[in-house]
Amino acid sequence: MRRLLALALLVAAPHALHAADYRSHPQYPAFAKKLVEKHGYSRDEIDALFEGVTHQEKIIELITRPAESRAWHEYRPIFITDARIEAGRAFMREHAETLERAEHEFGVDREIIAAIIGVETFYGRISGSWRVLEALATLGFGYPPRASFFLSELEHFLLLVREEAIDPAAITGSYAGAMGGGQFIPSSYRAYAVDFDGDGKRDLWNSWPDVIGSVANYFARHNWRFRETIAVPAAVPQSVTPPLAEQGMKTMSAAALRAAGVVFTEGVSDDQDVRFVVLQQAEGADYWIGLHNFGVINRYNRSPLYAMAVMELAGTIRE
Repeated sequence: MRRLLALALLVAAPHALHAADYRSHPQYPAFAKKLVEKHGYSRDEIDALFEGVTHQEKIIELITRPAESRAWHEYRPIFITDARIEAGRAFMREHAETLERAEHEFGVDREIIAAIIGVETFYGRISGSWRVLEALATLGFGYPPRASFFLSELEHFLLLVREEAIDPAAITGSYAGAMGGGQFIPSSYRAYAVDFDGDGKRDLWNSWPDVIGSVANYFARHNWRFRETIAVPAAVPQSVTPPLAEQGMKTMSAAALRAAGVVFTEGVSDDQDVRFVVLQQAEGADYWIGLHNFGVINRYNRSPLYAMAVMELAGTIRE
């Protein structure tokens, strides 16, 4: 009987740990102490914020199989659809004046701003339903591969809601803690969000001007080059594909790619840093050369598939 009871307790232990809120987590005291000593929170305030904030196993499942892990022929149909293209064109018409002002003030192509919002949230239709506080706590305390990053974002989130006078329990977003129409993580919200409608608040949930201006500011601050080509197609001899594919998204000189046998437009100078992009199709692959602006899009999301989807959506809604 005792053995059966002991076995039952062992089986139940992980579930019991997850059922308790994060105030009982072994790493919580150090995190709370940091907020108290570095940012002037009281321990009572922190404890009140984390009451009822629990581990969400579904978030761990989602982050281990993101859409960007798919092949291009599976990823592209998620974002390049007739519905999303038409929604993008409608968004550009509805917000034409704001997009024009953002383009003028920040030097970022208006269709790129619109495409980012389209890929991120389908123009506000899919902005995430996870409590951001709970998502970031789950990943910060329960996802070792990127725990330090998400604990930092959790810290930024708690500073953000204090600075912007937002109820932290009411904020929802993606499973990775991205928020609003442009899906800014907390550190990006604090660093790049702008009050583009002039109402004294940076509101990325309820103000499309703030979303548009904030996305434009993000790209401007990462040195977007207005109207420059994002990527060009390439032809690759079959014999050189494997070693080049291993380079992943590392930058290399155009000269090095040409020396390896890759053929692409002479308009890209040999000394320019580029990215070799492999897009897996159902049969075979397509190859592209990502230029400077491709790298800027990858500051928003590191996946080359993401950058290609933004480029293609921007081109179709601009037409």
